[in-house]
Amino acid sequence: MDKITHLIKLSVGTDSVESLATWQQMRAAERPDGLPRHVTRMWPRREDEILAGGSIYWVIKGVIQCRQRILRLDKVTGEDGINRCAIILDPELIRTANVQRRPFQGWRYLTAADAPPDLSNAARTEEPLPAELAGALAEIGVL
Repeated sequence: MDKITHLIKLSVGTDSVESLATWQQMRAAERPDGLPRHVTRMWPRREDEILAGGSIYWVIKGVIQCRQRILRLDKVTGEDGINRCAIILDPELIRTANVQRRPFQGWRYLTAADAPPDLSNAARTEEPLPAELAGALAEIGVL
C-alpha cells in the first residue's frame, strides 16, 4: 500500500466552510469539467503520495475545518506563460475536527498521522460553531 500524504492550505478570504463551498461552486461552473481546483506555483514533489488518497485540508479563520479529496494534479500555463500546478478537487467538503493552525504561506505537506479526523455523521448534522469560537476552543484544547 502506498504511503498517503495530504496538503494543508489557508483558505484566504473565506469566513466558513459554506463560503468556501459557494466560492468553489461559482468558479467550478466556469470550467468544462465543473470541478473545483486550486492553482499553485509549485508542483508537489510527493505527487505519488498525494494521489494515493490524499486530501487538501482547509484552514479557515485560523482553524482546520474541512478537507477535500485530491483527484489529480494538472499542468496549467498562466497568462504570463509560466507553468503551474492545478490541484483538482472532489467537490465534496468533508468537515473535520477543528484544529488551531497558525498562518503560513503557500501549502504544506500534512502526514496522515497529523491530519485531524473527520467528524462523525452525527456531528456533521449539528450547527457548526462560529469560526472565532471554534478557534478559541481549539487553542485551549477543548476541541
